[in-house]
This record gives sequence, C-alpha cells and structure tokens, in this order.
Amino acid sequence: MADADPKTPPAPEAPEAAVLAIDGGNSKTDVALVADDGTLLASARGPGINSHQTGVDQVMLILDAVVKQAATQAGGPRSGWVARHTVACLANADLPEEEAEHAAAIQALGWTPTVTVVNDTFAILRTGLADEARPHWGVGVVCGAGINCVGVGPDGRVTRFLALGTTSGDWGGGYGLGLEVLWHAARAEDGRGPGTLLAGYLTGHLGVETVEDVTLGIHKGKIGEDDLTGLAPLLLRAAEAGDDVARTVVGRLTDEISVMAITAMRRLGLTGLATPVVLGGGVITARNPQLISGITGQLTQAAPLAQVRVIDVPPVVGAALLGLDHVHAPVAAEARLRAAYEV
Repeated sequence: MADADPKTPPAPEAPEAAVLAIDGGNSKTDVALVADDGTLLASARGPGINSHQTGVDQVMLILDAVVKQAATQAGGPRSGWVARHTVACLANADLPEEEAEHAAAIQALGWTPTVTVVNDTFAILRTGLADEARPHWGVGVVCGAGINCVGVGPDGRVTRFLALGTTSGDWGGGYGLGLEVLWHAARAEDGRGPGTLLAGYLTGHLGVETVEDVTLGIHKGKIGEDDLTGLAPLLLRAAEAGDDVARTVVGRLTDEISVMAITAMRRLGLTGLATPVVLGGGVITARNPQLISGITGQLTQAAPLAQVRVIDVPPVVGAALLGLDHVHAPVAAEARLRAAYEV
C-alpha cells in the first residue's frame, strides 16, 4: 500500500490590519495599513488633496482609491473592514468643524468601525515624538505646500493657528515661496531689483527663455499653482549657493517658522520645559543649512531647553502611530513600524 502524500501545513495568514493611516497633503496622499504588532502590511500613494478647492466629495474619491489600492496589496479585508480604526491626518482640515465633516464622510465609506480625523500637523508632531514618552506632547510645524503649526501641552491642552493663508497672517509655504522666486526673478530681469541666481534657475527649471515668459504663462493659465509650489527648491538651492536675494527670503522663512513655534510654546507655557519641537514638510526636510540652523538658534534663544527635531520618516508614520496609540499597541509595535520606514 502506497504511503499517503504528506500534507503541507497551511501557510499562516497575514495579520489583520489594526490601523488604517492616512496622511493627506496638498502634493500627495500616503496610506498605510498596520497590524497590532506594528507590522506594515501595505502602503500606497496617490495625488494630493485640497477640500478648499475641490470640495470634500472629491477628496473622498481620491482617498477611497488609494485606500482600496493598499487594501488590495494587503490581500483584501477578511472581516468586512479594511482595519479596526482609521486615523486621517489631512491638510486643509483646519477647523474642528472641517475635521468633523471629513470624519463623517470617511465613516460613510465604511473602511473601519471608528474614525479619527485631525489636521496633518498632528502627524508631523507625532512622527517626531519618542514612542515611550507618555503622554505625547510638544510643538509641530509643517512647511510644505503651506505652513502650519500645532502645540499640545503635557496636560492635553491644544493650540492651533487658522492657517488659511494671507487672510490669517500666514506666509512661507511652498506656494508663497514660489511667488517670491518669481517676484524677485521678474524684478531682476527688468531692472527693478538686484540681480539674482533665481532668474536663471527659474527659466531653466521651466524650460523658457525669459522670466516674462513665466509671468505670461501664469496670466494665460498655462502655468498653475502646482508649478509655482515646485519652485521652492530653487530658492533653497540659490541660498546654498550664497545668493543674497535668496538668503534674505530664507531668512524671512526662518523667522516665520520660528515665531509660530515660539508662539505655540508661549500660549501653553512650554518655553521653560524640554519641549520637543518637531519640524516637517518638504521645504524643511530639504534641510537647508541656513534654515535649520536659524530656526534652531531662534528657538533655543526663546526656549533654552527646547529639543528641535526634523522628521526622518514620512508623516504617514505619525498618522499610524496615532492609530497605534488609539488601539493601545505596545511600544515595541511602534518601534517595528518606524523600522519599516527607516530602511
């Protein structure tokens, strides 16, 4: 009698997702599915979102497509839910009522039983905080397409800024910096302002002959806001090359980022504490030496014990860490998640 074929033991199932983390920015949207033990099960990236421009319904279409991409990558939901809890950190969810509106819209999509929606500055802040330090508190500043800041005290008090642009006193996001590049380049070309490397950098970047061509392209609708936001790296490049005009603009940006963080600390009474100040967003994570050293100098002058940190993993990690906090995951889980993004 022939021996029976040995049975191959079934492959263990991948752990189910505990957290669906979303970092929705103006330039891109990142999604992560994370297990209870911190294992990164799937990640996906999609286009940026801006509910102020497109409305919440359009934002939900974008988010749903990226979430489904991640869910498919993870093998699809086995329980009917994508995960147990969603944390969505969204740019342009600037007011409590806007956070609530986005949360209701996400809840209606049925990804998870429960949902938390906060502004994306909370993801920046959590990304730069030590996992084992409880409660999590500090100040977070983001400078990407826009600029914003949040402060959380050890007692849980929160301070924020409206961050609605010029009308709320803001200056210095990527879009505003792009306008500065164009303004100085135009004046250098026509003689109203000093010469600057920005003029040549600008025309080379956009593949045109003159700065005037750029201005006309905007006037005729051929060059849009995203193109202007993309000019911010030119400013940092010129500043590093020693261009006086660019260095002056970077100096102003240094002041703006610093004053937001210092004001948040003062509101919460944190200037005398070892306050973590977490910096993120594409303009900051480019790590321009003038910008980073200037911010560090101003912050430590106002708050000598402040601990200034530039994030070294994507903000979606902060969103996922907020989710792991919510499901009471152990510190080891949070360390495992960070390791997945540090490779």
